[in-house]
Amino acid sequence: MNTEYVKTFLTNLQKRIVAGLEQIDGKPFVHDAWDRPEGGGGLSCVIEEGNVLERGGVNFSYVHGKGLPASATAARPELAGRSFEATGVSLVLHPRNPYAPTVHMNVRFFEAKKEGAEPVWWFGGGMDMTPYYGFTEDAIHFHQTCKTALQPFGDEYYPRFKKWCDDYFYLKHRKEPRGIGGIFFDDLNQPDFTTCFSLMQSVGNHFLTAYLPILQRRLNTPYGEHERDFQAYRRGRYVEFNLVWDRGTLFGLQTGGRTESILMSLPPIVKWRYNWTPQAGSAEAALYTEFLTGKDWVDS
Repeated sequence: MNTEYVKTFLTNLQKRIVAGLEQIDGKPFVHDAWDRPEGGGGLSCVIEEGNVLERGGVNFSYVHGKGLPASATAARPELAGRSFEATGVSLVLHPRNPYAPTVHMNVRFFEAKKEGAEPVWWFGGGMDMTPYYGFTEDAIHFHQTCKTALQPFGDEYYPRFKKWCDDYFYLKHRKEPRGIGGIFFDDLNQPDFTTCFSLMQSVGNHFLTAYLPILQRRLNTPYGEHERDFQAYRRGRYVEFNLVWDRGTLFGLQTGGRTESILMSLPPIVKWRYNWTPQAGSAEAALYTEFLTGKDWVDS
């Protein structure tokens, strides 16, 4: 019963976000429904070569099965042997303009059941932003909106989830953050279902408010091949995180999820360079010294 309530919200959230993005881009998303042979399915809404978005996807999924994959039971062995249901909306947007940041948002619900035992459930999610050229006003707006989404539930949530985001979206092998962060949470099941569901809803409902004003500010900024080249280089960090560290990617692949939808998050054009560093004093160097620092953008 809990899962049905959540699924209804998530499918409506997907529709609202796609509609908001289509209004800015002017090109419709392709709607691609899929079924999972082991149980469940989803709807991938994808745009490629749009007027604003070089690539983006807003995906809904609902999967269920008789047993959990290793990625889920490794940290929680008590879930072994339980059937499960997992549903969520996950999006990644890669604008073409290098001055417009990449953004990620995910909200999800998980429930595991076993005969004769109480169901185990939790919510997770968050949103984070990855600029290639940093703007203080954009970072402040994004984080302030994240804080506003959590404020009704208590003052402690934003600083806690902000730190969690900084810690999670961190490339350990590079010793650098993926972007300027945002908020991230997982295993949320206290104080009760209603409160946790409301918090997850608030995060999802605030996404367009957090991101669209930034996209609108930057989408017409003039740029050249130099900026596109740096954008492609920094996109490589995004790929590295998603393929090496992201638990959601691993969970999706291990549960037999749809590979095309899972890897939709990867940008279309990426570059790697050997031992490259930006020129001192450049706008590219400022990204590292002023924005990829895990700083507090708003008062906690």
